[in-house]
Amino acid sequence: MKDWTPLVEDGPTYSELLEEISVNNRTQMDFVAFHAARQPRRLVAMDMRPLGAWTYAELDDEIARCVAVLAGRGIGRGDRVAVLARNCVHLIVLHLACSRHGAIFVALNWRLAAAELTEIVADAAPSLLVFDDASESLAMTCAPDHSRLPMKDLRNAIATASPIDAARADDDVPSLLLYTSGTSGRSKGVMLSERNAFFTGVNFALATQVDRQSALLCDAPMFHVIALVIGLRAVLQQGAAILVSDGFEPVTTNMRIGDPSLAVTHYFCVPQMAAALRAAKNFDASRLARLTALVVGGAPMDQDSVLAWLDDGIMLANGFGMTEIGAGAAMPLDLSIIRARPMSAGVFPPTQQARVVAPDGREAPVGTPGEIWVKGPNVSGGYWNRPDETASAFTADGWFKTGDIGFIEAGGYLTLVDRKKDMYISGGENVYPAEVEKVLKMCPGVAEAAVFGTADPRWGEVGYACVVPEGEPELTSDKLRLFCTERLAGYKVPKYFVLVNELPRTGSGKVLKHVLRHQVAEGRTGLLA
Repeated sequence: MKDWTPLVEDGPTYSELLEEISVNNRTQMDFVAFHAARQPRRLVAMDMRPLGAWTYAELDDEIARCVAVLAGRGIGRGDRVAVLARNCVHLIVLHLACSRHGAIFVALNWRLAAAELTEIVADAAPSLLVFDDASESLAMTCAPDHSRLPMKDLRNAIATASPIDAARADDDVPSLLLYTSGTSGRSKGVMLSERNAFFTGVNFALATQVDRQSALLCDAPMFHVIALVIGLRAVLQQGAAILVSDGFEPVTTNMRIGDPSLAVTHYFCVPQMAAALRAAKNFDASRLARLTALVVGGAPMDQDSVLAWLDDGIMLANGFGMTEIGAGAAMPLDLSIIRARPMSAGVFPPTQQARVVAPDGREAPVGTPGEIWVKGPNVSGGYWNRPDETASAFTADGWFKTGDIGFIEAGGYLTLVDRKKDMYISGGENVYPAEVEKVLKMCPGVAEAAVFGTADPRWGEVGYACVVPEGEPELTSDKLRLFCTERLAGYKVPKYFVLVNELPRTGSGKVLKHVLRHQVAEGRTGLLA
């Protein structure tokens, strides 16, 4: 085991790197190979458990050996290779080997139920499914008729294979397939090319100051765009380092971020993870303040929480991104700017265009909410096997309709209001559940809340509020309704209030409202008096 230090030797600057790699023509965007040739002894990756470390030269060699393993199993260009495994460096090796070889890497969410995964595997139709020990039973269930390979056998095969030099033929064809979290109840495979991944990495590096001296601690699961594309590609482009964790545990994460020998500079999490770090017994703001950036995405973080981190001198910045666009907007790393706009998701990088579209299809005035559309080389080419849904979400001239409602202020700062599909119309008035949820969470005795619209014969739609109690409060519908009435217009106040033990969430922290609707329909909630 080598001593871990992300700074081993000097290498090219980022401007020198960009001079060598064209972004206008077909290129080979292989940054591991690039840095292996120029700074071979520089450490790039570390497995936190079990411990292991790789230099750029060693990672490059393992990827070349993995290409040989794929070729030996008959995997060809365009074939899908799926993986069902916890985070590890060999998952990265397999991902980048698929990229070099021209195969399409499919990252599967091991948190899903077998029935959900079975549907995704059938849609992706992989030629090979790699799985770890923890996912063996799930792999057998969801892919009974597919070729399967245990991750430990893949590692052994890589160790004995002879490396194959390969260069991807086209950086604009799909190289990665990530299935959306399915907040609507149906997962879609988002197709991402190497060019998409390149610009996502560029955007994240620009926004969060990832450079050669950076080390990113990755707790986020690598079936998610946050870990597998946004963070990883920024690190590899810059010749920086990634510390790969097999899961999030607040005490352990606090310890790792605060350990000067690991030199962690960047950490990416969802709001629930950030709250867990603060609540952990070993939270020490002075140790976390050495971070360059603590980036939060996947779901909105409330203003008080943002300000609490800033008060501790920790550079917490909200960001906006999604599987279809990778890294989008992000707050500048300036405490005074973030403090002035704690609810803003930031500004878009120069590689992207953004517009706010009103319901009538016209450009919304500055500061007026509408649907956020984005365009740029980071934007996905569409959905796998979903031509109709692709045509609905992507315009012919390249704009992606995010489904998020927000507004852009003068200066380019984006503030999100809600999801377009979550909005409902009550008595002819638009209601954005996020606004109602924000008020409900201010009510004493309420830990969390989720609101959605339900049909009503008089008003068309009315609000249904699912409330997670804090402790053992005496919550009633009258108490919650009065609290909302004092702070919201009457049409925004939910008609129904129910108690739930927890809010079902995706791996990125988004509330699964279609699951809540199902629970309500089946009577698996407690209707408040």
